[in-house]
Amino acid sequence: QVQLVESGGGLVQPGGSPRLSCAASGSIFNIYAMGWYRQAAGKQRELVATITTSTNYADSVKGRFTISRDNAKNTVYLQMNSLKPEDTAVYYCNADLVTYDLGRRNYWGQGTQVTVSS
Repeated sequence: QVQLVESGGGLVQPGGSPRLSCAASGSIFNIYAMGWYRQAAGKQRELVATITTSTNYADSVKGRFTISRDNAKNTVYLQMNSLKPEDTAVYYCNADLVTYDLGRRNYWGQGTQVTVSS
């Protein structure tokens, strides 16, 4: 059973710089990619950033957000800088990984709310 546990969300002032973390646990053999997606109220879930051997960002966060990964800890981070009210959303962690028992599958975390407001 794979679990992705996110942390680091909450209420942040505009211009703030929180960091999200997502730790994957379970019978993991290999992680191909990890990433962050977000879903604002009334909108579809959208890609924020992904990381494999390289990184990929949504245009709306380029230059403000940085995704990184600690392979030893099976953890992905999202450093968010210069936050804007339009960054308010539930942020979801995603992992494309292989387990010893189920093979390669895609997993989602439960989501963490980030609210940007003064």
